[in-house]
Amino acid sequence: MAILSKDEAQALLKKVLAYSTADECAVSLNGRTTGNIRYARNSVSTAGSQNSVSLAVESRFGKRSGIATCNEFDDATLKRCVLRAEEIAKLAPESPEYVPLLGPQAYVSPPSAATTLLTATTRAQAAADSMALCAAKNLTAAGFLDGGTRFQALRNSKGLEAYQQSTNTDFSVTVRTADGRGSGYAIADVTDPAKLNAKALTQRAADKALGSVNAKAIEPGKYTVILEPAALMDGGDLSLLGGLMYGLDARSADEGRSFMTKKGGGNRKGEKLFDERINIYSDPMNAEVPGSAFDGDGLPTKRLSWIEKGVVKQLYYSRFWAEKNKQAATAFPSGFIMAGGTQSTAELIKGTAKGILVTRLWYIREVDPQTLLYTGLTRDGTFYIENGAIKFPIKNLRFNESPIIMLNNIEAIGRPQRLAGCMIPPLKIRDFTFTSLSDAI
Repeated sequence: MAILSKDEAQALLKKVLAYSTADECAVSLNGRTTGNIRYARNSVSTAGSQNSVSLAVESRFGKRSGIATCNEFDDATLKRCVLRAEEIAKLAPESPEYVPLLGPQAYVSPPSAATTLLTATTRAQAAADSMALCAAKNLTAAGFLDGGTRFQALRNSKGLEAYQQSTNTDFSVTVRTADGRGSGYAIADVTDPAKLNAKALTQRAADKALGSVNAKAIEPGKYTVILEPAALMDGGDLSLLGGLMYGLDARSADEGRSFMTKKGGGNRKGEKLFDERINIYSDPMNAEVPGSAFDGDGLPTKRLSWIEKGVVKQLYYSRFWAEKNKQAATAFPSGFIMAGGTQSTAELIKGTAKGILVTRLWYIREVDPQTLLYTGLTRDGTFYIENGAIKFPIKNLRFNESPIIMLNNIEAIGRPQRLAGCMIPPLKIRDFTFTSLSDAI
């Protein structure tokens, strides 16, 4: 029952709404069928699958609301779930940020989900190939492969009706040398698992592990860096580009809590804050990274230009904040696309006289939200570049950098790659600030 068709899902939601006595009622249904395999030290540690469906009911009386959930769908359970949501709503205080439920909406139809998914056998084979490759080189692999199908359906008492299916497969692998002195990493996600090559990704991580042995210490300071996509986006909002994009929030800017706050009040929408080569947009219809057609409220998503030629063109407005400020509400997208060029990471390296290649950043923390200053560490393969080639591995470094400054110090933008549901290019940045050394691998 984990994946319901549109008709099946809406029939169930319609039944639930018929039990409601509230002024307003919204019902959502989420389901997934996924499978995974995890391995470490060249041995599988866990494997499993999950099939689940859950339903949430929000009941409203005036400006009071209550939510209840269930994962059984017989009539008696559905009635109890609705009744519980109504009981909670009657006890709740009035919401100072109440907005009415949305009425009927028009939605785009993102590219279809994959029809052929990984099975337990194909997941096991991918893990076996990864481990065998590493064992043959006296390396140790630790990886995780997970993927499947999901659906979301919405319906409310105002006539809104929404449904979407999606598929996704995620793979990540860390490879260490036997003596623990070298480490490499690779990560990828795809909508269609046929496009995932776990063996090639493992080979990349293995090459980094072997190449990072006998790392040398260099003096901290400002360096030209080439940041691979994993160094820019792996980690969601706790990543350099993720933190920037999640920070494009109108409310936090208007309330004086972010880098988008304007001196004297208001926000900096419309200002040129970045290099003119910076263009970031979202598009649920993108073939490589198809997105959600609607957000949790049922607000439709559409193609939006967030940063265009370095100018902030769009901020995220919740429905409450949009109504308060007489702006259009914005459905926050499920992913972003940063426009880039045609150069690969290897070609960026070839064009660098002196610099540092960064595979990945981790333990990233926000230091100052007003300047979007972050700190963190390099990890799993950091290399010194000289005369267009990797010269030697270097010890890991702590950085203190703001993506605002970083995106004003662009030297080159590479070819975008899919990562974390986004399209992210490798970036060549000048004057990237490293503050101290780290002995960690």
